[in-house]
Amino acid sequence: MLDLYKLQIFSAVVHAGSFSAAAEHLYITQSAVSQHIKELESSLGRPLFQRGWRGVKLTPHGEILNRYTIEIFELVAKAEN
Repeated sequence: MLDLYKLQIFSAVVHAGSFSAAAEHLYITQSAVSQHIKELESSLGRPLFQRGWRGVKLTPHGEILNRYTIEIFELVAKAEN
């Protein structure tokens, strides 16, 4: 089962373009971001990011998850309203 908190971290990495920038935005450590992403990738059995020295880029599977993540958080917002 997907964890909304991990999806929030995933989304922050997507928007920030790096684990360290996402960590700063979320007020958690970079290693915590890395661990959550590693656990998410492990649970899905797919890499979600291509890691490079200039940041990260979504893999094709990451692109798919990103689209679902946007939809999920839109539905969560609707349910809260």
